[in-house]
Amino acid sequence: MEDLTSLLLAGELAPAIHPASTFKASDPEEFARMASEPRHPRFYTRYGNPTHREAEALIAAAEGAETAQLFASGMAAVSAAVLTFCGQGDHLVLQRVHYGGVTSMAGELLPRLGVEVTAVDQRDTQGLVDAIGPRTKLVLLETPSNPLLHLTDLAQVTGNGPITLVDSTLATPVNQRPLQLGADLVMHSATKYLGGHSDLVGGVIAGSAELLGRIWQTTLVLGATSSAFDAWLLTRGLRTLQLRVERANATAQAIAEALHAHPAVTAVHYPGLPSHPQHELAIRQMPGGSGGVLSFEVADYETSDRVIRSVKRFALAASLGGVHSLITHPAAMLSGVLTSAQLDEAGVKPGLIRLAVGLEPADELIDDLTGALAAGS
Repeated sequence: MEDLTSLLLAGELAPAIHPASTFKASDPEEFARMASEPRHPRFYTRYGNPTHREAEALIAAAEGAETAQLFASGMAAVSAAVLTFCGQGDHLVLQRVHYGGVTSMAGELLPRLGVEVTAVDQRDTQGLVDAIGPRTKLVLLETPSNPLLHLTDLAQVTGNGPITLVDSTLATPVNQRPLQLGADLVMHSATKYLGGHSDLVGGVIAGSAELLGRIWQTTLVLGATSSAFDAWLLTRGLRTLQLRVERANATAQAIAEALHAHPAVTAVHYPGLPSHPQHELAIRQMPGGSGGVLSFEVADYETSDRVIRSVKRFALAASLGGVHSLITHPAAMLSGVLTSAQLDEAGVKPGLIRLAVGLEPADELIDDLTGALAAGS
């Protein structure tokens, strides 16, 4: 795998931040050029900004893409892409288990706009391919998925006609390159690993200039523009991405193995374990590692509640990808966007606990979990 740290350290050692909302033209002719050039970085920040360009160039390089575009959030990125390629009478194929905001968009917003949606289990490769029809404009995938770490076989699902957009947030470019596996576009919630410090909210899509140009036109209308300060923080985070993700990979692997051997744990969901049903796919598709997120199951909700209350090194907080390790109860976290029936269908059991490991020593986190499991039993 190409060393991303060396790649992302190219250029200025400490890039500037450009907080300006608008930029001065030297004469009317230059103003006309600035106003008419798509994504001009020095016309008006809703169109583009030099600080945006710095982060976008780094992400495009990391993903092996022609270009990239920042957004105000991960959901802003997905929404802009879907509304660019899907309209009344069109068809969208997506996974049954997706980020909660995407599930809400697919179940509530898109039907109101006349977009037909078909949801398929992401592990059913042939089912995803068979769901594609003549009106299908977009296939929306997320791998690994949250919180059960299911995988989608990208090489088999992409390249079947419609544009394919892959949410690779949990994998990051360190572990997985969807564009090299046939995807047309790859997106990330930059809030997570790309930023890496729990201090920004953002989204990004990388791919061809032609497709991103079309999405940019929609973004202008939606106004889903990243702030210059968030873009600057994102550039800062990207420069340590490979180091952080490699550490998270190793820590999550050690925790998964320890939990797998613990008698109070009934199941562990982590692609790096040989017991994971898609372990062989993970080895092929995620050569960099299996990521820093895992989940495990205990007997019931009461046990999971006691475990979560007993840990000392894990913060009870949403999100993932930062330097601090986090713990959540997925059934409680998702109850605001998914019904009980949808949670059951997604396999999110009451005793499921999700971990997003940070940069703390693995042995300390394992000791903390072991003690909490003892207290929870």
